[in-house]
Amino acid sequence: MKFKEVNIKNRRATFDYAIGDTYTAGIVLTGTEIKSIRQGKASLADTFCYVVNGEVWVKNMYIAEYFYGTYNNHTERRDRKLLLNKKEILKLQRNGAEAGFTIVPLRLFISDRGYAKLVIGVGRGKKEYDKRQSIKEREDKRTLARVMQK
Repeated sequence: MKFKEVNIKNRRATFDYAIGDTYTAGIVLTGTEIKSIRQGKASLADTFCYVVNGEVWVKNMYIAEYFYGTYNNHTERRDRKLLLNKKEILKLQRNGAEAGFTIVPLRLFISDRGYAKLVIGVGRGKKEYDKRQSIKEREDKRTLARVMQK
């Protein structure tokens, strides 16, 4: 069974953070939430993850209410639990506790088996000059590609 290609990215994350380790996690969702994600009606803007009692949670992730949902439709910005191995959770807990580091969602997609997956990364906040350097590198790469194409 082929699922619709869903690939929702957090473009702001790579601009604001220097991403180190990345992990792919499952998400605990309700029925109407997965239906909205399959329609592509979700956003990762202003989202972050945190670890509490050995569990990883994603906060402020927007999933639009399902149009055909009834009285038991989900709330749009509730906290959702992420599914990871114990070793990965301990590693995230150690990295997230350090000053300057945060756990950021990078990409939301539907796996081959039909499950919603979230790619999260441990990021260190960039300074203003780092952001300017990133913009300069991106523009240089774009002009080089344009010159090579001609």
